[in-house]
Amino acid sequence: MVSSTPSLRISCLIGIATVSNAFQPPSSHHTLHRTTLTRKSHLSNTASDVEEFIAANYPSCSNLLSKNGDSMKAIVKADVGFTIFAPNEAAFIDLGEKKLDQLGDVRNDEVTEKIASYHVILEPVTADELFNSGGVVTEGGEVPAERSISGGFFGVGGKEDGGVTLNGAKVVQSFQFADATITGIVHEVDAFVSPSIMWRYVDQLRIPGSS
Repeated sequence: MVSSTPSLRISCLIGIATVSNAFQPPSSHHTLHRTTLTRKSHLSNTASDVEEFIAANYPSCSNLLSKNGDSMKAIVKADVGFTIFAPNEAAFIDLGEKKLDQLGDVRNDEVTEKIASYHVILEPVTADELFNSGGVVTEGGEVPAERSISGGFFGVGGKEDGGVTLNGAKVVQSFQFADATITGIVHEVDAFVSPSIMWRYVDQLRIPGSS
């Protein structure tokens, strides 16, 4: 399992768009698309680069992440780096109007914050590491990782396609940002990484057992 580094703090990624109206051995066929964006200047700021990148390319995700102040403070203070799983816009549309409205409802701020925390790891985890990990530990908790399978009939007879899923959300492509000191990695996913059980707690004031 890949674990997060608890001492690191991440700064709030400010959303520029609202959600809805309110708001084993490596495979030789491993073909995940990866893009490395390396800044040349030693004065560059990976945290700012990632913030701008997510706001521009995944605005709904940016807004979601901004709901979690504790997990999203001070990326610039990270000693090693961080990883963000960014649901694409299609993933938000697939939620449907009801769930989008629930994400924007202030009554669900605690649930939304928890959902957001599942999309952050406070250390860099590459696509290859995900592929071979079996699971990761995010700020929200453990998330299983499995190698994706294509073809077959009702899951029978399919073959590994070189991809990886986290709680069923497939990594579409990955981007790596690096400066002189830290590395930030963004994995675009086609669904939410957070457990589906989180939706049971929407429209309630508290998550059962939370402080």
